[in-house]
Amino acid sequence: MPSYKAPVEDVTFILRDVLAIERYSNLAGFADAPPDVMEAVLLEGARLCEEVIAPLNMVGDREGCTRHADGSVTTPSGFKAAYEAYAGGGWMGLSAPVEFGGQGLPMVLNTVMQEFVSSANLAFGMYPGLTQGAIAALIEHGSDEQKRRYLPRMVEGAWTGTMNLTEPHCGTDLGLLKTKAAPNGDGSYAITGTKIFISAGEHDLAENIIHLVLARIEGAPDGTKGISLFVVPKFLVADDGLLGPHNGVSCGSLEHKMGIHGNATCVMNYDGAQGWLVGEANRGLNAMFVMMNEARLAVGIQGLAQSEVAYQNAAAYAKERLQGRALTGAAAPDRPADPIIVHPDVRRNLLLIRSFNEAARALALWAALSSDVAHRSEDAAERQAADDRLGLLTPVVKGVLTDLGFENAVRAQQVLGGHGYIAEWGMEQFVRDARIAMIYEGANGIQAMDLVGRKLGRDGGRAVMAFFGEVEAFCREAGPDEALKPFAEPLAKGLADLQAASMWFMQNAMAKPNNAGAGATEYMHLMGLVALGYMWGRMAKAAIARKREGDGVAARMDAKLTTGRFFMDRMMPETGALLRRIRNGSDSIMALPAEMF
Repeated sequence: MPSYKAPVEDVTFILRDVLAIERYSNLAGFADAPPDVMEAVLLEGARLCEEVIAPLNMVGDREGCTRHADGSVTTPSGFKAAYEAYAGGGWMGLSAPVEFGGQGLPMVLNTVMQEFVSSANLAFGMYPGLTQGAIAALIEHGSDEQKRRYLPRMVEGAWTGTMNLTEPHCGTDLGLLKTKAAPNGDGSYAITGTKIFISAGEHDLAENIIHLVLARIEGAPDGTKGISLFVVPKFLVADDGLLGPHNGVSCGSLEHKMGIHGNATCVMNYDGAQGWLVGEANRGLNAMFVMMNEARLAVGIQGLAQSEVAYQNAAAYAKERLQGRALTGAAAPDRPADPIIVHPDVRRNLLLIRSFNEAARALALWAALSSDVAHRSEDAAERQAADDRLGLLTPVVKGVLTDLGFENAVRAQQVLGGHGYIAEWGMEQFVRDARIAMIYEGANGIQAMDLVGRKLGRDGGRAVMAFFGEVEAFCREAGPDEALKPFAEPLAKGLADLQAASMWFMQNAMAKPNNAGAGATEYMHLMGLVALGYMWGRMAKAAIARKREGDGVAARMDAKLTTGRFFMDRMMPETGALLRRIRNGSDSIMALPAEMF
């Protein structure tokens, strides 16, 4: 059975030494989380994930969810008790506003907890994760009455939330949406239609489920301009907060999936269900995108999370499994064979995973901190810069972390050889579970097109130019430092490749849009490598400073620097290949007639 140990030390290093989180003590909620409090929160969250949630991962995969004749759904054994422990510990409202019963702590802390929970049990973590996204959407766009009626119980964890976008004929292209909303004459609407792939759409973990549903009001314009967002509770909620009758919403069936079996992925039928408009009519996508952007960052973290737990188990196996002898001679002559950790190719796989994990964690926390600044700073310029950075990084975090997270789960499985293919070792579940993260909340090809088609040119390229400037400044300042040269020089080369790719798009994509589509995924990964390399540069600088302090962490900091140099030696050079692919354009991609496929 696989195990999991939350990387509290690494998170603490990133928050304290790399992101210098104490500098943000002026922001709302940050003063309530000084280093000692933050560490206590992380340790308690780690304990819950390691001892309560992780042991249910294989249980959930093996049992799955069960739909009953009345449309109700039962989650796997132990999930309900684990959810009660999660909600009872206040984890749902960790970063939610105090006025709705939350703790108001920084989002960056909630992001850490999302990683821990998703590593421990990805399917379980989707129940609270979707609820937190729904909470964010209602905070941003809900009416005062909707906030009063729903948020306190959702923040408490007594009620959960979902988002309902996808329909059988309609995935990414929401303009094709058919679900209807007919006015009831009392301010509510009758919602009718079918939604598919609805994660946590029905379950037994909470007493009510608050669905956020996209629908088209009768007479609304065609396409995305005619879509509205509605709040549709499973049980109607009276003015005094008590639950009323069951609404006209039900689970028609459960999807049979490759992975995340412990999460109820539902076909949801709305049969005149009573719902209330969230925000303005025909501007539902504007409101739903608050939840989708939250979800995209959370899904990126899921990719990292599966990579982390897969790495931990592969590394443990490699240190114990005896097979063959080291190429340089027996490393353990008193044993019948050497542990496979002595073999360069095993180490290559493990270091590819580990060097990604540590940088990806820093990148995800940098994005989360940017969200905190964007929402909590009183300085308008600071808020704008943070919001620009968050918008630019969101498709990169979602797309790159999930693509590489899945690749790393496969690499970790490979370390175990044949045992990695056998269910009892747990590695094949990590591979199956990790695969969905590349697909939902906008498939990764869509993330790449969002980056190239929307984010690069937004506001005259303000966000991407600020990112270039920040990385350039780091390389310039670090260049004279001999200890940082192994990081600054490869990073500067990668940045030059990224800037060249950006310029190529400017010169070749306007007149021929297929060039942008053909190179978008390579560009997303090119920017991802530069962003991860920048994180390694900042981590290396912090690790060197920690060593100089002489506080007993030299061995750990040396390990971090060695891991970072591996990333710069073995992963950063890929930027050159990505640039060449982008410059090859779309001709060979678009040349083959459709009927020849």
